[in-house]
Amino acid sequence: MSVDATQPYDVSNIFARILRGEIPCKKVYEDKHALAFHDINPQAPVHVLVIPKGAYVSMADFTALASSDEIAGFFLAVGKTAAQLQLVAPGYRILANSGFDSHQEVSHLHVHIFGGTALGPMLALAT
Repeated sequence: MSVDATQPYDVSNIFARILRGEIPCKKVYEDKHALAFHDINPQAPVHVLVIPKGAYVSMADFTALASSDEIAGFFLAVGKTAAQLQLVAPGYRILANSGFDSHQEVSHLHVHIFGGTALGPMLALAT
């Protein structure tokens, strides 16, 4: 099921529950602005999710409502996580889905970090 990124934040979403400590995660990185953890259904040898600690549904929601410190802290956390995973030199991909058309599945902003292998082209060319 995809998320409507324009809807209000759902406090019962799985990432909110992880942030509250109700559901465990395999943590990679954490600071006051973000949490990074391994995806439970990895799509690459390295597949980590980075989420802001605030209640934001999408990138549009986040950039409209978060403080400058939260925004900077979140993106610094993405970079620090990639570095901690030793993905900087070989390369990695970051992806954030937003709304129905992108198939966003959890109503909490999250960035996927993929790496550990050559990932190929981002999207198949339309025919």
